Amino acid sequence: MFVNPELHGKKRQEQLDENVRKATREHEEAKKNSRFTQVSPKGWERVRELLTDKQGVAALRLYSFLAEHIDPSCGAVVADQQFLADKMGVNRSTIIRWLNYLESKNALVRIPVAGKVCAYALDPHEVWKGYNTSKDYSAFVTKTLVNNDGDIKRRIMSMFSSNE
Repeated sequence: MFVNPELHGKKRQEQLDENVRKATREHEEAKKNSRFTQVSPKGWERVRELLTDKQGVAALRLYSFLAEHIDPSCGAVVADQQFLADKMGVNRSTIIRWLNYLESKNALVRIPVAGKVCAYALDPHEVWKGYNTSKDYSAFVTKTLVNNDGDIKRRIMSMFSSNE
């Protein structure tokens, strides 16, 4: 925000007020897309990759469900497998099979939270949610959901190692 130091009193306050109104308008305009899940070209590549085999086509149902419900504040969906199974109309063993497949393809990182609850994070270079194009809203970038477990760090670094 730029305020001309030569302006005094009322004019300076008017300029400050106008700057605040402008910033508010810009913020409100940007938030119009806040309910959208954003997919990069790399994310569309992932979708096409999953469509190449029968197991991938099935797992794409879970991938798209997670992408749709990703929390913009942390870049993950926190849930237990039975909840996912109930929401998707399949049994828990199907969810486990899909999760294992997606993990094997580095399309998803499963981060244990507590008991049977996990955070399921997608690569933020592929899919993210937020009202802007920033990728700071992901578990990977902010490490909001990441603990000091070496295996989790290795898996995240592996996912990050691919080029955008």
